[in-house]
Amino acid sequence: MHPEIQRMREIVLVYLDRSGGLQKFMHDCKKYNDSKQSYAVYRFIVSINPSDIAELDATLGNYILHNPIQAAQIFQSVCFIAIKTLSLIEQLQTIAQISILLKPTHLPPLPSYMLSLSTFPFNYTSQRFYESEGIVIAMGTVTKYTQGARFLCTEETCPFSEGFRYIRVHLPGATESATVRNDFVCSLCSSPLQEDMKFRVLGDKQVVEMIDVKALNALKGYSNSKAHFRIQTFTVFLRDELANRMTIGNHYKIIGIPACVQNGSQATVCIEVSSVQLCKPKGPTCISDNFKYLLSLTSSSCWRFTAVLANIFASQVVPPGTYNTLKLTILLSLVVTCEKANEIADYLDLLIVTSDTLIIDRLLNYSICLLPRGIRHPSASEIFPTVSKDKHGTGSASIQACSALLAKGGICYIGDLSSYKKDKLEFLQSVLESRTTTIFIPGKKYGEEADQQVTIPVQTNFWSYVDLDASSKKHVQKDSSLIGQMDLSLISPNLLDVFGLLIYNEFPSCRLSFPLVHHILKKAINPEAMLYRVSQQFRTQDYEEFILFAKNLHVELSSEAENLIQGYYLASRRVRRDAIHGSKLSASALKMLISLSKAHTKLSLRTKVLEEDALIAILLLESSLTLKHGKSALCVAPNAVFPFDLSDENSLQQRDIYLMQCHHQLLKFIRAYSPGIHVTTNEE
Repeated sequence: MHPEIQRMREIVLVYLDRSGGLQKFMHDCKKYNDSKQSYAVYRFIVSINPSDIAELDATLGNYILHNPIQAAQIFQSVCFIAIKTLSLIEQLQTIAQISILLKPTHLPPLPSYMLSLSTFPFNYTSQRFYESEGIVIAMGTVTKYTQGARFLCTEETCPFSEGFRYIRVHLPGATESATVRNDFVCSLCSSPLQEDMKFRVLGDKQVVEMIDVKALNALKGYSNSKAHFRIQTFTVFLRDELANRMTIGNHYKIIGIPACVQNGSQATVCIEVSSVQLCKPKGPTCISDNFKYLLSLTSSSCWRFTAVLANIFASQVVPPGTYNTLKLTILLSLVVTCEKANEIADYLDLLIVTSDTLIIDRLLNYSICLLPRGIRHPSASEIFPTVSKDKHGTGSASIQACSALLAKGGICYIGDLSSYKKDKLEFLQSVLESRTTTIFIPGKKYGEEADQQVTIPVQTNFWSYVDLDASSKKHVQKDSSLIGQMDLSLISPNLLDVFGLLIYNEFPSCRLSFPLVHHILKKAINPEAMLYRVSQQFRTQDYEEFILFAKNLHVELSSEAENLIQGYYLASRRVRRDAIHGSKLSASALKMLISLSKAHTKLSLRTKVLEEDALIAILLLESSLTLKHGKSALCVAPNAVFPFDLSDENSLQQRDIYLMQCHHQLLKFIRAYSPGIHVTTNEE
């Protein structure tokens, strides 16, 4: 035996003893021994910390990282000697029966250990450990593969016609035919080998498609980045205990061994995964100095900071002071997105009624680019997941992510709602109601014994708009007998109810304001021009950092805000009621009020929801309800949150006075129609 191999065996034993791996190995052996059943393959998982083992012996650490299949043989021999010496498994006969899987906890943070198919060279031919990141865009159903098999010589007089001399075990990148086929021959007598089917060991296998995170930039529809890059999906194999460890649409960091799998004339790059780790989004720890200064200037009022923020937002697309209500709701929807799987998510979907589709489209496109997961849905593709046949030759079903799942924890902008057919809109309505989508997989079509139903959560906000001009051409506008109600008969009332906020923009195209016309003409001449000083003070990058910082704030509802929300909700249910259909206010409106209040608190960079936040939420929802059902006894103004232009500090002061009057009016409304709710009154 080579002395270097013998030295590494000794170090392996020392490492297993120090790391606790030896105790785990003995525990696994006990389970095999207690079963009293003879196995063809005894499978052991060994966790490897590369830092610890390299500190113990650099040569062995390097061998494990760069020759993992050969390194596993060293661990195999150590484990075999330990089993035989300590009599851990009585049924074990040969070393070939032991299968060792090395699973590194991490890899050195060096470029040579990162595998990216969007950069050259690909370097996927060396069978060593690499680390890679990506988003799951397709997932196959769990199928079976041959983990190990026992072969016997067909010549009865041959010593290898019995026993466990010929054991075939799956290796990374190997196909099913590499493990099990009928052309193996005996090394002793050259007779054909035949598989002993009683000892075949099956395991779970799942095929997953992933793509580089950079690919999401190509799905935004608009980007400031001029960089060009190559996008390619890569196939990931999850086996045994790793099956079903991934969720479609999530961002993962994986460690595995790349291989090239041949499927007919096609060669596919794949990664045999040894560990999976969910990537947690890292938000900025602070905001820009200009935002901090603006926050200090407006600290005298709970309403001023968000008012100025909305006033100057998206000055690269529309002039400051225009579309303020819409811009505020966009900001609220942006900060209400959540990428953390363990948190109960709030949702704020937006439906905009407009005649200025070009301007609104530009504004929404600009806004989704502020989030890492902002997706503009291509109209030719599907919004929700679809099922197709796996392209890797298994014949099983593969679920494709589509726009809604790629926008997980972000925004899915689906464009003009009136361009979709009735069945698509009905499906969208059901998803918005349940926040899940169910996929039916017919077993007969995909080689399964039984049909399957897979339910996938849809964790994203949806943005859309309705073109008033287009809808007026399709059907005759009806005159409403209710004050403030808009004719939206083109869209199902149930879909309108589940869509959250309905917003009507301030400037119909027939009377565009002069600043907006001036802005459009200037931008047409010079698209890169900074037309306003605030565009330089508050850059797009500053807004990206601000939104990521604000959305990660944890906020709590104060008792005063909760009482105000409940009082308004109960009073509105009583006011907006008819004898036939009952209350027009759905139960989801209460969730919407809480989501809006929390979003306004986050946008204000506070952690406690105040009555002032609840008031803004109530005014926005009441404006939306007025468009759907007409005015109520509360009787808010058409532009309830921004009743006039914000040009200086005096206009901000006037807005504060107006909102205080709205608050007083709201309290009177609650006392009149929901007398059982206790709300505090500020006598000042």
